[in-house]
Amino acid sequence: MTEHFDVLIVGAGLSGIGAAWRLQRQRPGDTWAILEARDAVGGTWDLFRYPGVRSDSDMFTLSYPFRPWREREALASGAAIRRYIEETAAESDISPNIRFNHRVVRADWSTPEARWTVRIADGGVLTCDFLYSCSGYYSYTEGYQPDFPGISSYRGTVVHPQFWPGDLSYAGKRVVVIGSGATAVTLVPALAADAAHVTMLQRSPTYVTPLPDRDVIADLARRILPPQAANRVARAKNILLTQGFYQLARRRPKLVREALRKVAVRHLGDPGYVDEHFKPRYDPWDQRLCVIPDGDLFQVIASGRASVVTDHIETFTPTGVRLRSGTVLDADIVVSATGLSLLPVGGIALTVDGDPIDVGQHAAYRGLMLSRVPNFAYCLGYTNASWTLRADLSHRYVLRLLDHMDRRGYAIAAPTAPVRSGRPLIDLSSGYVRRALDRFPRQGDRDPWIIRQNYLRDVLTTPRADVTRDMTFTRASVPHKVAS
Repeated sequence: MTEHFDVLIVGAGLSGIGAAWRLQRQRPGDTWAILEARDAVGGTWDLFRYPGVRSDSDMFTLSYPFRPWREREALASGAAIRRYIEETAAESDISPNIRFNHRVVRADWSTPEARWTVRIADGGVLTCDFLYSCSGYYSYTEGYQPDFPGISSYRGTVVHPQFWPGDLSYAGKRVVVIGSGATAVTLVPALAADAAHVTMLQRSPTYVTPLPDRDVIADLARRILPPQAANRVARAKNILLTQGFYQLARRRPKLVREALRKVAVRHLGDPGYVDEHFKPRYDPWDQRLCVIPDGDLFQVIASGRASVVTDHIETFTPTGVRLRSGTVLDADIVVSATGLSLLPVGGIALTVDGDPIDVGQHAAYRGLMLSRVPNFAYCLGYTNASWTLRADLSHRYVLRLLDHMDRRGYAIAAPTAPVRSGRPLIDLSSGYVRRALDRFPRQGDRDPWIIRQNYLRDVLTTPRADVTRDMTFTRASVPHKVAS
């Protein structure tokens, strides 16, 4: 007999472990499992192993609200974050419920049975009453790789950060990092520690801002307060600062542009260099700002161990890269930090009563469900704040919905469609976002179909949001609980 669960969670990363923690405490009688495609806990933080990989959000807001971050670094390494997720799963007795090497490829909803049939890549089949995708929004199997002219003639090593070889040696090598986003600005200082020289090659500049690697307010709070209280102080301070800075950037972009330029000039000492390589054409927060701990990127540039070139690639050569300006960058290693490939709902093929679901043709309900798709939710974090802030609100909303269904005897909940939809789900102009927007659900023109990138508003409204608004509930036509 097919194994059946009340809830199946897809993904054992930061979001999936957080969802499981909430689920087992609020609904202890539910049967549930986490389906993880890989063989380890951690998600993004287990997959990415490139040099210097770290958070670009402070750990007091990226960590779980129920388990304080106790490490010294405010901007933590990937290994430290992975360890934190693993420890949370183990200490909370979540680990025994994780099914590793269970990659979900398809999920089929049956209205008469009021259940999902979930199909695993190896041929396994499970069923559940509610399916919750916590697998993020990008592909784990491929990153974005432009078709560089002449790359087949290059005799050096080309590597994408998402698939960093564990045995790659870059000591004493000339390295060119193509890109200017969060991955590139992380890689350059890490590689510069041992490489002969590192060049960050970008088509256009990105906003970069230094932040302290240590949080002095958090350190002070830890000395005088219990851990949970100290974490709340640091968390509240960082939420207010990041949300305040975002609102200022959107309302007074010229002021923020000038402030960011002054910071860069103070670190690099050359206004011309800053204007050429660190003065974007867009406004702050049209794309994500790149955080550099203690100004490490500026430090390696100022020391001469790294440099930035703003130009376009004309072609690869056997020994490096020739640019449109005629400049040739010799390189032993080229790192293609050119972005991610976005993938909605973890790439799961969904059907409802036999009809395939094109996610891009549906509207996003409260940023966590799809119009007309029953008993299904997905987890999506903020673009302007730590992922976990919004993820935890989503977990709590899903559980409130399940509680409401139980109290009223409902087996099915499906959001109705809004009057109009059309706004993109993700409000960033970054290339990796624009390339995939048609694959993601759209926003509507009114609540609860609008996604507001405002945690301070959401934390007040989401816990009290009406779970019945624009939601159709149905009782099961046949018994749907089956013992495994």
